[in-house]
Amino acid sequence: MSHYILDKEYNQIVYRIDELNHFEFEACTFINCDFSACNFHDLTFIDCNFTNCNFSQAQINHVKFRTVFFNSCQFKEVNFAMCDQLIFQMHFKDCILDFAKMYALKLKQCTFYNSSLIAVDFMKADVSGISFAKCDLYRAEFDEANAQKSDFSSSTNYTINPKQTKIKKAIFSLEGAKGLLSHHQIIVE
Repeated sequence: MSHYILDKEYNQIVYRIDELNHFEFEACTFINCDFSACNFHDLTFIDCNFTNCNFSQAQINHVKFRTVFFNSCQFKEVNFAMCDQLIFQMHFKDCILDFAKMYALKLKQCTFYNSSLIAVDFMKADVSGISFAKCDLYRAEFDEANAQKSDFSSSTNYTINPKQTKIKKAIFSLEGAKGLLSHHQIIVE
């Protein structure tokens, strides 16, 4: 049995391991909440906003994110690969997603702005058309990803192998183009 909650604000709550399972939140706001101990299962967020929340190392399994906005949140080492893909839409602004796993996800409806994406696993993901605006992509992995028409022009520290990633019509800055050549052991000065 699922519990439905509409238009409620939660502030400074530390959630326990399975406290939110089988809940559906719609148009809710979470501020300064800590989800790091959670093992999510059968959970839905629709049109929700999260500000200054901590999800680091949370287990996110069978969660539905439908038009969800994250501002200044942390997701270190979170595996999003088991999220429900139907109407999957997340927006990250000023977030830390270091070492997160987005393996094989369809992220076309997602946005990343001014966020740290260090060593994020985008392997086999569909990131086509996404703007990675002002993001740090140091050691982010894009092998076998579809990054066609994606905009990397304001991001830094990416290395993408054009032989293993679809990058047709993707946008890169002249400075960032070095990240496309590193796999070929070419030095640009």
